[in-house]
Amino acid sequence: MTQHRHAQGRICPNCDGFPRVAIATGTRRPDGSRTTSPVTCPSCHGRGTVARAYPPAL
Repeated sequence: MTQHRHAQGRICPNCDGFPRVAIATGTRRPDGSRTTSPVTCPSCHGRGTVARAYPPAL
């Protein structure tokens, strides 16, 4: 008989599992590359998952 393992948490609905991104600021460096600003998801605090709202069914 197979064993099922339930996920510890669910994917964050706000960042869809991508908790840290780099956003272009619009300015450029002297070499032509863009400057970026790292941003962390405020909902999951950079984890990518959120806690379950209820205990898992058995």
